[in-house]
Amino acid sequence: MAEKVPAGGVPKGDPTKGAAIFKQKCTQCHVIDNSGKHKQGPNLKGMYGRKTGQAAGFSYTDANKNKGITWSEETLWEYLYNPKKYIPGTKMVFAGLKKKTERADLIAFLKEETQK
Repeated sequence: MAEKVPAGGVPKGDPTKGAAIFKQKCTQCHVIDNSGKHKQGPNLKGMYGRKTGQAAGFSYTDANKNKGITWSEETLWEYLYNPKKYIPGTKMVFAGLKKKTERADLIAFLKEETQK
């Protein structure tokens, strides 16, 4: 299933490296800006600290809307390992990030960027 959060918590990531990962692996489907516009996936602005399936104007699956978790370092750690296993029925096609350092870096970037 999902990879559980390590006993010491989510490893500290490098947001600069995370920005490069986001650009390479996420921008095909996601943006983080104040436009309110979505791509194939939702605009991630304000995502950190928000419940799943709540970006205004995006058509989520019931699986996303009903997951009922709040996006945090811990939930992103598990989700980004394998999105389809963490939220069965999601329409997100991304296979996930298995490398712990990449996941930590991307989470650090998302935490910083989505809250600006």
